[in-house]
Amino acid sequence: MVTPVVLVHGWGGSFAATWQRSGFTELLSDAGRPVIGIDLLGHGTAPKPHEPEAYTDLGARVLEALPDDPVDAVGFSLGAITLLRLAAQHPHRFRKIVLAGVGRNVLERDEENSRRMIAGVEGTAPDDDTMAHVFGNYARSDGNDPKALAALLRCTASTPITPSLLGAVTCPTLVVIGDKDFAGPGDPLVAALPQATLKVLRNVDHFATTEAFGFIDAALEFLDALPT
Repeated sequence: MVTPVVLVHGWGGSFAATWQRSGFTELLSDAGRPVIGIDLLGHGTAPKPHEPEAYTDLGARVLEALPDDPVDAVGFSLGAITLLRLAAQHPHRFRKIVLAGVGRNVLERDEENSRRMIAGVEGTAPDDDTMAHVFGNYARSDGNDPKALAALLRCTASTPITPSLLGAVTCPTLVVIGDKDFAGPGDPLVAALPQATLKVLRNVDHFATTEAFGFIDAALEFLDALPT
């Protein structure tokens, strides 16, 4: 039986914007791998509530979309964090997972950056805060709902990520992160996972990760989906 590949985008993205636009879904299909694309709550075609408490369990929509047999999964940024929680709680549902655009930030929540992101989305960031304005522009692109995305940023997840939680992720895991990604470095996350390897992309920042050839090649190779 061919193992399907579940694709989960990051904050402000969608299945179409993150995975279809880059051609990643086509490459998986060319390799004969069925693709399950998911829009997280607040994104894409999913409902977009404006209450922070609605976002406490982002994994619920992913779990509902999973078949009975184990899957491979690829997540970027918030999607990767969502997959980590699910793989810890339901390890039998996953064969392999690829985590892109995450690293140190999984274990060390940066409250200051969270406040800056919210200010960027809500239009209250100082003019000289470039990062905040990047997130603000991102929140207003691709038909996004800034109020929904701000609510998500204000939410505290129901399952905090701790070293003991990561220790329950038993499937082989690939962490891919750019050397210019604010979420890095990736080493602390890899060290906390039982079966993880690290791929560092040179001269790649957070937002360029999923379209970088280094990410695409590493992910396809790890999932046994390289063209033959």
